[in-house]
Amino acid sequence: MFDNLSDKLQRVFKSLRGEGKLTPENMEAALREIRVALLEADVHFRVVKQFIEAVKEKAMGQEVLTALSPTQQVIKIVRDEMVKMLGTHQAKLRMANDPPTVIMIVGLQGSGKTTSTGKLARYLSKNGNSPMMVSVDVYRPAARKQLSVLARDLKLPVYEGAPEETKPLELARGARKETVQTGRDILLVDTAGRLHIDEDLMTELSQLKDLLNPTEILFVADAMTGQDAVKSADEFHKRLGITGTILTKMDGDARGGAALSIRSVTGQPLKFVGIGEKSDALEPFHPDRVAQRILGMGDMLSLIEKVEETIDQKQAEEMQRKLLDDDFTLADFRDQMKQLRKLGPLESILGMMPQVGVLKDMKNAKIDEGEITRLVAIVDSMTPKERANHMVINGQRRKRIAKGSGASVQEVNTLLKQYTQMRKMMKSFSGGGGFLGKRLGKLKLPTGMGFG
Repeated sequence: MFDNLSDKLQRVFKSLRGEGKLTPENMEAALREIRVALLEADVHFRVVKQFIEAVKEKAMGQEVLTALSPTQQVIKIVRDEMVKMLGTHQAKLRMANDPPTVIMIVGLQGSGKTTSTGKLARYLSKNGNSPMMVSVDVYRPAARKQLSVLARDLKLPVYEGAPEETKPLELARGARKETVQTGRDILLVDTAGRLHIDEDLMTELSQLKDLLNPTEILFVADAMTGQDAVKSADEFHKRLGITGTILTKMDGDARGGAALSIRSVTGQPLKFVGIGEKSDALEPFHPDRVAQRILGMGDMLSLIEKVEETIDQKQAEEMQRKLLDDDFTLADFRDQMKQLRKLGPLESILGMMPQVGVLKDMKNAKIDEGEITRLVAIVDSMTPKERANHMVINGQRRKRIAKGSGASVQEVNTLLKQYTQMRKMMKSFSGGGGFLGKRLGKLKLPTGMGFG
């Protein structure tokens, strides 16, 4: 996500560094480029105008223009204003003083409401809550069935409703009663949607709001629809009073205009982003971390949290030892790729790393599930000696490995190249002398993936 905008902004900053010193003239030129980059990223034009004016006011000050490192100060100003635009701090879910907390999930048809309801239930369950789900979409039978299937896969309860409960208000009333009786602390209400906003939809949602008195009304929007998502969110807020947004399909949105606009336009925070189809592909939205990713600074805190959740600590400690001893073999590479697969799409993980040095080109690596399967097959076709020392793999051995794994020689060559790149990358994170070791100082990182 944000790849196009990130690349363009980094080019702007690079050109500023090349100027030697900042002047009002080259600063104006840089601001024009930033404005174009934001507009091309599909950021709302009013948001762009406010952003540029705020950056200009601070960046054109005399103390910035005459500073020892003016470009770095400009980057800091852009980052700070971007964080403000995105919402300053993470907006957490509010909980009711008297359980259960009711969260209404609203949005247009096809935006991902039902899937987001399941993902949010999983997220809440993993964080110590005990959610109950209910679908009150009586117009699209597949919606209620879909939520039941999700609930079964997640091993979480869903209120199916009594035979006589055929209307949204009846289902909602029954679900809240069941939530109280079973001691659940959160009720997630998946509501009906339409292809467009109409009076019948808004009347029904208003009635549900009056009945349930929800603590949160979360609007689900498809990030791929860009400014249409922002417009719909604004209209829902004016009619219903939403308390936050969930943006789905953020992994497929290279521009990021909706994420950058929605808070400024609606006045309500972006609370979660969907980054894939799996049930765990929902993340809290951190404005500061996202701003750093857009500016090429990486998002190490999110990466650390992911690693801590999924990586086996014993294996991680052993991998750390191998890295420090310069003993990271192709067999270890294979095992590490299996571990990385648990973290989610690899390009998403690489996108969290600072775009500097050997890491700069790694964000463009495209490794899917099928490629990892082929990778494992190729390494398994090697002899123990070859896995232990990749330098012995000559042309003849590459042909044999390719034949044994059903791969081409070119694929074997690609694997060896990826292995050497990852070895360099992981070594840059290991020990106190690596890139992160020097910059993160006293921050204690989890072991694994080369973290010390």
